[in-house]
Amino acid sequence: MFLNDQETATDLLYYEAIAKTVVRLIGNTGEAPVTIGVHGDWGAGKSSVLKMTEAAVAKEPKTVCIWFNGWAFEGFEDAKTVVMETIVDELRRARPTSTKVADAAKKLLKRIDWLKIARKAGGLAFTAATGIPTLDQIRHVVDLASSVISSPQDHISMEKLRSAAKEAKDYIKEGKEEAERLPDHIHEFRKEFVQLLDAAEITKLVVIVDDLDRCLPKTAVATLEAIRLFLLVDRTAFVIGADELMIEYAVREHFPDLPPASGPIGYARNYLEKLIQVPFRVPALGPAETRVYITLLLAEAALGSVDGRFLALIEAAREDMRLPWKSRGFDHATVQQACDGAIPQPVGQAQMLAAQVTGILTEGTGGNPRQIKRFLNTLLLREAIAEERGLSSEIATPVLAKIMLAERFYPAFYEQVSKAAAADPRGIVEALGHLEDDVRGVASGGPVPAALEGDWAKNEWARRWAGIDPKLKGVDLRPYVFVTRDKRGVLGGLVAASHLEAIVERLMGPTLTAKGAADDVGRLPAPEAEEILEVICRRIVETDAFLKKPKGVDGIDVIVKKHPGLQRRVIDFLKGLPTEKLGAWAPTSWANTFTDQTVAAEFEALREGWAQSGNAALKTAAELTSKRRGR
Repeated sequence: MFLNDQETATDLLYYEAIAKTVVRLIGNTGEAPVTIGVHGDWGAGKSSVLKMTEAAVAKEPKTVCIWFNGWAFEGFEDAKTVVMETIVDELRRARPTSTKVADAAKKLLKRIDWLKIARKAGGLAFTAATGIPTLDQIRHVVDLASSVISSPQDHISMEKLRSAAKEAKDYIKEGKEEAERLPDHIHEFRKEFVQLLDAAEITKLVVIVDDLDRCLPKTAVATLEAIRLFLLVDRTAFVIGADELMIEYAVREHFPDLPPASGPIGYARNYLEKLIQVPFRVPALGPAETRVYITLLLAEAALGSVDGRFLALIEAAREDMRLPWKSRGFDHATVQQACDGAIPQPVGQAQMLAAQVTGILTEGTGGNPRQIKRFLNTLLLREAIAEERGLSSEIATPVLAKIMLAERFYPAFYEQVSKAAAADPRGIVEALGHLEDDVRGVASGGPVPAALEGDWAKNEWARRWAGIDPKLKGVDLRPYVFVTRDKRGVLGGLVAASHLEAIVERLMGPTLTAKGAADDVGRLPAPEAEEILEVICRRIVETDAFLKKPKGVDGIDVIVKKHPGLQRRVIDFLKGLPTEKLGAWAPTSWANTFTDQTVAAEFEALREGWAQSGNAALKTAAELTSKRRGR
């Protein structure tokens, strides 16, 4: 199952109310121009609202709606003229058989070409005040074109250059006085644009601008400046979808010399508020809305968007979300009633998953629909991988979702948890249990782990995460670490970094070579030392030859002496070796290795067990070392 991440006209969040409000506002403005902002964080659903707006506007008679994606034109030399040209071209396409429209559009496009030629004169940037180039810049273009024509080259189109020069000269003939009256040029552009609307018999032109907050500051501001040219043109409406904070950032970057704010609102904010007359904010989802959204997403993916059962669910969801503060979160009774008493299996599964992860996703994603959708895609993919590997019985969806939240939103913390789970023989991270109890005000028994005393206890994100259900206290996290790992390392293969590979090879070598790596091992952070230890232990096991001392045993001794916290991991490794295949090296190679008293006692108990085994060589060596220690 895959959840499409593109904007949609299928309203799963009851955003149609916002779209209808935008359309009604456009209709109520009459002929007056208006600019409306649809604001929200990335992934909040702005593009979906704009799609619904477009669909609603298209039904209005004598209304033309044009969709402009600013991001699609990223990298163009002059985004401003691209916007202007696109609007005129789209109007011409909307009335393909009209000679009046064709003539009016041609006149406007000629003026836009004049602006484009002027810009190519040498880095022309239209000013925020005028949007019109100077006469000297146009002369520069003409001189440049004429000089090329007088000395032609094979790869240059002569006809194109002659045409460009003639076109620029035609405008210069209008006279220096006209060129210097820059406000008059703006007025003429708008006047000609009104003539185009009249020729097309349009009562309202709606231009929807999407993805502006994805553009670089230069492109974003150029697009906004182009919109400014239309602000005083009657019968025009612009609907701009963008994160207002990103647009403010673009304005500050593009105009770095703006003076500091003299009041509570900065110049960047003032610029945006003068441009956008009516702002709408797409709200984040609450817990009930998140649960409805997840259920509908999964149901649509399973049944299809035109299935009658899904359409019934949509209607029930809209009624449920009409008063979200009274919503029961699309509970079983509501869904059952929408499905005429028989809930289809895919819908039942969607309900169950939604109930399991709603709390986690509401907290972890901040109610952002795109993040929820991407999170669910990853969750479903990993559950599918676990099923193919036969691990379904080891994976509980709520636990997997909680681990994935840490992986997605706090990778450094996730790495610490995964390393700790890999290092524990049971896969249990004791520090997490203590942290969860501490957050909930529950007393925990036993000593407080070092991780809890340090960063975890003071980390606000980690504490909020620990307070999310389900609790991970006492849970074997190794299966979850396995299915969430996306690179080589923990629980899954070879050491990826070249400097670690080199150290592993030295530690797998003769005794002197292994001891020679001690200083490098001592400089390793604990997680990398754990990873190296895992690799060496795995290599020893893979040889399946334990009668003689395997290569790597001396390396293990070096690692543990430099990182004493790994002593217990070595005990677990030794316990896992086949007793009947072990040689005398097993009880005799660790004279000064286990300095932790608890671990040393465990090793002594293991050696006593070897002394009682049926392996003669192992038994003799274990008895001898025990007697020596007893003296």
